[in-house]
Amino acid sequence: MSDLIEDPEPGQNAPEFTVTEISGAIKRTIEGEFGHVRVRGEIGRVSRPRSGHIYLDLKDDRSVLSGVIWKGVAGRLRTQPEEGLEVVATGRLTTFGGQSKYQIVIEEIAPAGVGALMAMLEKRKKALEAEGLFAPERKKALPYLPEIIGVVTSPSGAVIRDILHRLRDRFPRKVLIWPVAVQGEGCAPQVAAAIQGFNALAPGGALPRPDLLIVARGGGSLEDLWGFNEEVVARAAAASDIPLISAVGHETDTTLIDFVADQRAPTPTAAAEMAVPVRLELLAWTQGQGERLARGLAQGMAQRRQRLVDLARALPRADALAASQRQRLDTLEDRLPSALRAATQAKRVQLAERGALRPGVLLARLSREAERLSLRAQGLPRGLTRTIADRRLKLERLKPALQPARLGREAARQRENLALLYKRLVDVSQQSLQEKATRLIALERLRQSLGYTETLERGYAVVRAGDVVVTEVRAAKEAEVLEIEFASGRLTVAPEGRKPLVRATRKQTAPDDQGSLF
Repeated sequence: MSDLIEDPEPGQNAPEFTVTEISGAIKRTIEGEFGHVRVRGEIGRVSRPRSGHIYLDLKDDRSVLSGVIWKGVAGRLRTQPEEGLEVVATGRLTTFGGQSKYQIVIEEIAPAGVGALMAMLEKRKKALEAEGLFAPERKKALPYLPEIIGVVTSPSGAVIRDILHRLRDRFPRKVLIWPVAVQGEGCAPQVAAAIQGFNALAPGGALPRPDLLIVARGGGSLEDLWGFNEEVVARAAAASDIPLISAVGHETDTTLIDFVADQRAPTPTAAAEMAVPVRLELLAWTQGQGERLARGLAQGMAQRRQRLVDLARALPRADALAASQRQRLDTLEDRLPSALRAATQAKRVQLAERGALRPGVLLARLSREAERLSLRAQGLPRGLTRTIADRRLKLERLKPALQPARLGREAARQRENLALLYKRLVDVSQQSLQEKATRLIALERLRQSLGYTETLERGYAVVRAGDVVVTEVRAAKEAEVLEIEFASGRLTVAPEGRKPLVRATRKQTAPDDQGSLF
């Protein structure tokens, strides 16, 4: 070490250094000797603080080496460090003077061989299975005949050609291809983004949303297929609302996405066969079902027709069923005119009886009703006074036998009952008066509707010869003088050929101070 110089002469003191100088000298020495190293070991403790850096230990059976992965590097790693995973870490050694320790700054980390990959895969598989992502009840059924199929794969490989060729042979469908890398560092994030992107499409939008997804790739080694073992891909497939078929590798290859997919296909070609039925077989089945339906309908109609014929034999003839009713109808038709005349005459008699109600009769009846109501109204105060007097007398009789407190309570109760009875009596009286007034109004309307003066208001007139009402032309010609009554007054005229005589008399109106009947 260049900064540490031995004593020039024996017996003299060695030079003095500060702690920082010693720490810096050690840092330069270690970084100069181990600027780039690859270390193989098992990952021990793993710590992920809020800063985004990752702190871990690399260990073997005798030693432990501290390591750190800075935040910018941690986001780009293909393999995230997990405790117990055997890895090969690439980086540089450095020191941390604040704690007098040395550590490796890791720039790349990779599993140490196939065994480490299989161990990490098995650990991820158990963790996802414990969350229930492999449960059969969460898997969705594939649509029988999807309208649009989304394929997540490489656009330049043989896989997409095999899928398109198989779909065209079985049942041509619309296919949307989301190009992704199927191996390497970009495989996992691109596949996960493709699954999420298809699910984010709105149904009926400019770019239609698929009814089924196929994630496909050809065969390869474990390292080549490792992108489909990443947790981000498995979680994206598990969260997909669109049914998903996994077709990664050959039949013997198994990846993590196969366990979370709704259906696993041994090959991409088999995935296309699962996606759609055979069109010709479907047409043949449909044709067969149509023929069975036609035969069933024909047989059913024949059976019902025969049943109808058998039932018709047991029924009487239609004309025999209708003969008695037809005869009864003819009888009623003959009786109808006389029945109508009789009913009309009866109604005419009733109308004549009611028509005998003259204004004087109605006024007299109204006067009687008004007088009767007035008498009842006059009797109400006397009745109330008498009732109150009787109750007061009864109360005076009971007073000596009652205690003062009890008497006050009983008096209050009786007073409330009396007020309630008075209110009910007033309500009944008012209701009775209202009913009488309503009935009186109805009788007045009946009188107006039965009188001929209402008919004059509609434009008609009454012709009289003296006190006789003229209804024929001959009687009018024979009369000396005719009097025509209109709604607004009367007009006296002479028939044709006699001396003209015209005298008009206006209808007398009631004085202003006469008032209304109601």
